[in-house]
Amino acid sequence: MMDYKKAGVDIEAGYKSVELMKEHVKKTMRAEVLGGLGGFSGAFSLAKIKEMAEPVLLSGTDGCGTKVKLAIIMDKHDTIGIDAVAMCVNDIACAGGEPLFFLDYIACGKNYPEKIADIVKGVAEGCLQSEAALIGGETAEHPGLMPEEDYDLAGFAVGVCDKKEMITGEKLEAGDVLIGMASTGVHSNGFSLVRKVFEKEMNKEGLNTYYDSLGKTLGEALLAPTRIYVKALKNIKKSGVTVKACSHITGGGFYENVPRMLKDGVRAVIRKDSYPVPPIFKLLAEKGKIEEKMMYNTFNMGLGMVVAVDEADVDKTMAAIKAAGDQPYVVGTIENGEKGVTLC
Repeated sequence: MMDYKKAGVDIEAGYKSVELMKEHVKKTMRAEVLGGLGGFSGAFSLAKIKEMAEPVLLSGTDGCGTKVKLAIIMDKHDTIGIDAVAMCVNDIACAGGEPLFFLDYIACGKNYPEKIADIVKGVAEGCLQSEAALIGGETAEHPGLMPEEDYDLAGFAVGVCDKKEMITGEKLEAGDVLIGMASTGVHSNGFSLVRKVFEKEMNKEGLNTYYDSLGKTLGEALLAPTRIYVKALKNIKKSGVTVKACSHITGGGFYENVPRMLKDGVRAVIRKDSYPVPPIFKLLAEKGKIEEKMMYNTFNMGLGMVVAVDEADVDKTMAAIKAAGDQPYVVGTIENGEKGVTLC
C-alpha cells in the first residue's frame, strides 16, 4: 500500500509542528486579529484605518538569502525568523508605514516539528519587535526537491500609513542631515560572498571558532539577527519630526540603496569615518581581499537604516532613536547635484 508518508510527506509531523508553534504565535496577536490559527486565511480587521484621511497599504516580501545555510550548519534555528521579518517590516517602516501583520513560508526537505517550531519562534520574536501580528503561514515538505536537513524561509508583511505621512523624498533639500542607525552586523545580505570568503570555515568547527577581533565566534557574529528599526522610526514620528527620506541598507549596500531615497537634483554625501564599522566587515575585507568600493556596494557596513531630516530636527531625532534602544550617528548631508551618493 502506497501513501503520502511513504512518498516522503508526514502529515502527522505537520500537525505536531502547528501545535508546537501555537504558543509562539499567540504572543504576537493584536486586537485586530480575528479568529485563531488553523483557518484557510488570516483575518485582520481594518476598522481602525477608517480614522485615516487616505489610508495606503504598504507591503514587503523577502527571505533571508543564503544566511539560512549558516543556521543549518550551526543547527541554530531560533533567530533566522527574526531576519525574515526584519527584511519585510524594515522596508514598510522605511516608507512611513506601520506593519500590521506577517505571514511566513517555510519549505523543507523533511518536517522536523521541533525545528520548524524553533524557526517560527524566531518569526514570532521578529513580529513582537515590530508589533506585527503573525496571522498565518505555511510549512511545505519537499521530499526529493531539497535534502532532508535543508529548508528555506520567506515571508511577507502588510502595513498601513496615511498618504500624507508617506516618506517619499520629494521635500529633500540641500542642508538636510543624514542620520544612520547602527546595524548588528551583516544582517541578511551578501551571504553568498560571505560564504565564499569563509569557505573553509563553513562547518560547525569553523563557525564555532572564537575570534579576538570579533569578541565572539565567527558563527555568532554572522548569525546575529537583522536589526528591526520599526520602533525607532515610530518614535521619530511620535516626537513630531518629519522624516523627509529614508533608506533601508540591504542588498547593494550604500551605492544601490541610498539613491533610492533621493529625488532628482539632490545628492547624499556620507562620511565614512562618522561612525564605527563593525569588526566583522574589516575581517571580511581583509580575508576576502575585497576592495572598499565593493564592500560598500554589497554590505551595510554598520548602518542598517539612514534617515534624512531637517537640520533643526537632528537632536530630537537622535533622542527618539536612542529611546527606542538604537544607536544613531550623524553620517552626512544632502547637497544639490546629480542624484546619487558620495562616500568620502
